[in-house]
Amino acid sequence: MATSMTHLFVTILLVAAHTAFAETNMLQDLCVADLKGTKVNGYACKDPSQVTPEDFYYIGLAAPADTSKTATGSAVTAGNVEKIPGLNMMGTSMSRIDYAPGGLNPPHLHPRASEAIFVLEGRLFVGFLTTTGKLISKHINKGDVFVFPRALLHFQQNPNNAPASVIAAFDSQNPGTQSVGPSLFGANPPIPDDLLAKAFGVEPQVVQKVKGKFPATK
Repeated sequence: MATSMTHLFVTILLVAAHTAFAETNMLQDLCVADLKGTKVNGYACKDPSQVTPEDFYYIGLAAPADTSKTATGSAVTAGNVEKIPGLNMMGTSMSRIDYAPGGLNPPHLHPRASEAIFVLEGRLFVGFLTTTGKLISKHINKGDVFVFPRALLHFQQNPNNAPASVIAAFDSQNPGTQSVGPSLFGANPPIPDDLLAKAFGVEPQVVQKVKGKFPATK
């Protein structure tokens, strides 16, 4: 009897889990994001009668961004659900990244997505770090593709004297970005100097100097 009840319990759990997984799929043709509505782990669906072609259209990736006003010589133009409401529930998005000569997209990670980049112009040095500290890196050229696994630290650098640009694809409508420098040294409230000094094996004065380069996030 106990064995039968155990089997029944396990069966119910498996059915419930399968049902829960299945219900994460879309149950309608589309769910255009209502960017002005309540946000609960994503966006609610816009009234289908109010959907327009503009909800699925975005011209923002067509032209290079201005890299001259950035400290690192790179500029990211996002094409996520906040720019293209029609991406809501589709689990995909794109960005364009432009690099000045010598420009760098500093080490960062995307907590909710893997990333694949396609080189539009130029040549880049790219790489990511595994959790064991191994650097996987390569020089890539126009027409090449390189993939960064989900939530691993990665970077792109333009070591050349000409501009470069890529199109990046993500398997999330809103991949999120966490950059190492601003996260650690521009946190709000700030991470204590002595903690960072011990973590990096430097004096607190060094930490204070580095913090001066990363204004606290709002």
